[in-house]
Amino acid sequence: RWNAMMMVTRANKNFDGIGGHISTYASIATLWEVGLNHIFRGKDGDGHGDHVYWQGHASPGLYARSWMEGRFTIDKIEHFRREAFTDGLSSYPHPRLMPEYWEYPTVSMGLGAMTAIRQARFNRYLRDRGVVDTDSSRVWYFMGDGESDEPESLSELTLASREGLDNLTIIVNCNLQRLDGPVRGNTKIVQELASRFTGAGWNVIKCLWGRMWDPLFAADVQGLLATRLASLTDGDEQRLMTASGEVIRKELFNSPDLASLVDHLSDSELEVLTDDMGGHDLHRIYSAYKAAIACKGRPTVILARSIKGYGLGPTFAGRNATHGKKKADHSALHFMRDKIGLTLSDEELEKLPYILPEDRLDEVAYLRERRESLDGFLPERRPHPLDLPLPPVETFSEFDAGSQNGQAVSTTMAFVRLLRNLTRVDGIGSRIVPIVPDEARTFGMDPLFSQLGIYSPSGQLYTPVDYEVLMRYKESKSGQILEEGINEAGAMSTFIASGTSYATQGTPTIPFYIFYSMFGFQRIGDLVWSAADSRCRGFLIGATSGRTTLNGEGLQHQDGHSLLLAMSNPAVRAYDPAYAYEMATIIRHGINEMYVDESDVMYYITAYNENLEMPSKPEQADEGILRGLHRIETEDDAQVRLLGSGSILPQVEIAATKLRSLGISTEVYSATSYGELRREAMESEDWNRRHPSQAAKSSWVQQQLDDKVPVTVAVSDNIAAVPDLIRPWVSGIYHVLGTDGFGRSDTREALRRFYGVDSDSIVLDTLSALVRSGLIEAPLYSEFLASIDMEERDDITKI
Repeated sequence: RWNAMMMVTRANKNFDGIGGHISTYASIATLWEVGLNHIFRGKDGDGHGDHVYWQGHASPGLYARSWMEGRFTIDKIEHFRREAFTDGLSSYPHPRLMPEYWEYPTVSMGLGAMTAIRQARFNRYLRDRGVVDTDSSRVWYFMGDGESDEPESLSELTLASREGLDNLTIIVNCNLQRLDGPVRGNTKIVQELASRFTGAGWNVIKCLWGRMWDPLFAADVQGLLATRLASLTDGDEQRLMTASGEVIRKELFNSPDLASLVDHLSDSELEVLTDDMGGHDLHRIYSAYKAAIACKGRPTVILARSIKGYGLGPTFAGRNATHGKKKADHSALHFMRDKIGLTLSDEELEKLPYILPEDRLDEVAYLRERRESLDGFLPERRPHPLDLPLPPVETFSEFDAGSQNGQAVSTTMAFVRLLRNLTRVDGIGSRIVPIVPDEARTFGMDPLFSQLGIYSPSGQLYTPVDYEVLMRYKESKSGQILEEGINEAGAMSTFIASGTSYATQGTPTIPFYIFYSMFGFQRIGDLVWSAADSRCRGFLIGATSGRTTLNGEGLQHQDGHSLLLAMSNPAVRAYDPAYAYEMATIIRHGINEMYVDESDVMYYITAYNENLEMPSKPEQADEGILRGLHRIETEDDAQVRLLGSGSILPQVEIAATKLRSLGISTEVYSATSYGELRREAMESEDWNRRHPSQAAKSSWVQQQLDDKVPVTVAVSDNIAAVPDLIRPWVSGIYHVLGTDGFGRSDTREALRRFYGVDSDSIVLDTLSALVRSGLIEAPLYSEFLASIDMEERDDITKI
């Protein structure tokens, strides 16, 4: 406790405003220390250990303990929250920043509970499917009572009870306070949470009062004290539990019968009594943990009452402003020094001294012995070397030939076929984890129901209505598909559990989460960021993509911006393939990058529902596909370059044919990833800035879109900002056409004309650019405009 307080105080004294939190760890320290010394298992045993999700704002306490254990140096401690140019300590649990220490990010708040529950469930999935034995692993999740207001925190409770996840324990640190004030000033948060967890089918353990209260409860044969405590609002309880003895006697024990219970206690003893909360009592906590482990058939929640800023004195403990205090004041230093019996003079206190490990050898030896007995240190993240065979080339190359017998398919259908193929590959098929949020039939995945089975820990206890059909709805304890219902956030949490299993369980799995692209990044973007922090790997498939391609669904469904959101995440490679061979090439490369090269990245790939006759793969196309741009139609002395992506690429190809009929030589490119093009161009630009005396590097986009062609027009079924990402590196005139604004319902043809991304609109814009550049005469533009039915209509959604 002392060193955690010193770490934050010293950091903010040296670098005012660097931040950190003192009172949260003071509140939760005993809960953690009992677990670390007696309960939580490390990874030195079976390699898996327990999965502990630590309350993020209390990270200084774990850093302080790790220093005492010999895992950190004092130099690292002194660089708390300073990571730019030093090997410092991250603010909160961030595996991306401390990949050998933190295992799970629990900030932003609210996401931890959801991901912890899904982790416990995924452990059962791995066990039930025979992938790896996870029975020895338990999931422990710590959260504050204020965090329970986040909708995600409690949204998965019934999943945990429905599937009997007795490998899961949530510990709610009930100090009654959130950042600004009481969690429930006028009511009682403990009772509220107890009701919610009980109603959801959980085993509820209350750890509210320490052992000093036992004689009072025993003497209170009428139950008056329990009634009085239950009647207190949290606002009053917060105040009284840190009040003076005189106030406690007057307001808490406010009747003759209650007063008689504490007649033998002095005012100072009353202050000690109200300090004795269940969340600060070693024995109570140990008993609660053991009871949680012993409970079978359902998950457990422990509601542990504590005081925020416990042990820091009257200026910290239970104060509304305590969360924001970054420096221990004179009063707090003296109070804690005296409370824990440190032999430090007032002059020494002014120097904000640490308690050094070498001065506490007995305590250090105890900490190390306890962790050795529990299979190693915590927290620890331990990625295992991957031994996963790659799928054979044939798994992917069948898509290179294009459509057979003129069959038209969508890229979504091509993806589902590839997914099915992957599940049949020896050595890797069982590691494929298909995840879908109740849209499998929309995506044409329903044949996989009977082939792979839908995971259910209970199997299938009913006869499905389609039992006589070959492609019936099949639930199974060994099912491979994770059908998550209408729950994108829960599905993404499952994706994280699967995509991090290479580290958490030493068993790599390859998740494919397929969803409506509109309901991906904009709905669960925070979880994608958490996945990136977790060093998660896997494939996010944004299906029914494109503002005009998903034509009938209207404003709330038609996605035109998910690629832009995806590209903003540093760990996401975002692709927009038009054809089946591009989809297969990207997925093959993704598996290789993530599971052979072991890059901690994710792939976001859009998929469309427009059926097209798929072309064959051009020779030597792989490099361009993966780097973001490859040429599919070439013409000597081209005047124009047209760029297309996704399902708009065929419109671009039609436009190229029309331009050629007008005497405009045109070449066509498939832009599979504007995001990857931009990343590489920015890296080249940065290198050039740093090496001004050396030959400048040229990026892929500069090499492909050089000054040999004067006009370039890029067209997308996404907003124009997506193709506009590469504007600084395109030579000559660069026009972009996109589907900006809100979506609306109509036919694809009408929508593409409305947004100006159909072939005629592309030709018209290209001619306009050529006229502006002086390469053609204006009459050619006017003649083409007169030849088409280009009816303009005001967009009623514009602001």
